Amino acid sequence: MASKILLAIGAAATLSACGGGARPNDVTVSSISNVYSTGPIQRACLTSDRRAVNGGLCGCVQAAADATISGSDQSRAVEFFRDPHHAQEVRQSDDASDEAYWKRYKRFVSVAERACG
Repeated sequence: MASKILLAIGAAATLSACGGGARPNDVTVSSISNVYSTGPIQRACLTSDRRAVNGGLCGCVQAAADATISGSDQSRAVEFFRDPHHAQEVRQSDDASDEAYWKRYKRFVSVAERACG
């Protein structure tokens, strides 16, 4: 169940089809696997309509966000909870800043999946 929510977070289902991207290092993953944090990602996760939502999972995902992406990147990722299609638009964008953001976002999702799933 936890893996389903992680896949749904920020349209992560689209990420699994993309492949590639940076591999998170094990130190980052091991350092957040038992950490709970609060913030915009955690709140968006808790208010999502996914069955597997729980405080521990959402707090872990926020900790992964804190360890991998900036506050402004987190705010942008929260938009994906409200509008998953927007994630697809960013992923497919030819804009250099969108491409750079997507690489950072993919790293966050990968860390969250490994640490929290």
